[in-house]
Amino acid sequence: MNKGDLVKVIADAAEITNARANDTLNAVLDSIRKSLKKGDKVTLIGFGTFSTSKRAKRDGRNPSTGAKIKIPAKTLVKFKAGKELSDAVNKSK
Repeated sequence: MNKGDLVKVIADAAEITNARANDTLNAVLDSIRKSLKKGDKVTLIGFGTFSTSKRAKRDGRNPSTGAKIKIPAKTLVKFKAGKELSDAVNKSK
């Protein structure tokens, strides 16, 4: 499923236009993005939790040449699935 498919599912379920569903989905994703950028967690009960973690700078090697390189520090986005989501995905068919 891609974003367009998800917009159609939302529009059909909420009985709204695709444009309105797209705007709504964009607002939700933007809110999650802004919260994570501030360093906050986003918890959707039954679905999961989005969070961030810091990765320190480190030394690495270029796999092609073997030359040493510096890998800069960065912030990673993590997602931990909630129990209900995990149970739904792992439920026997």
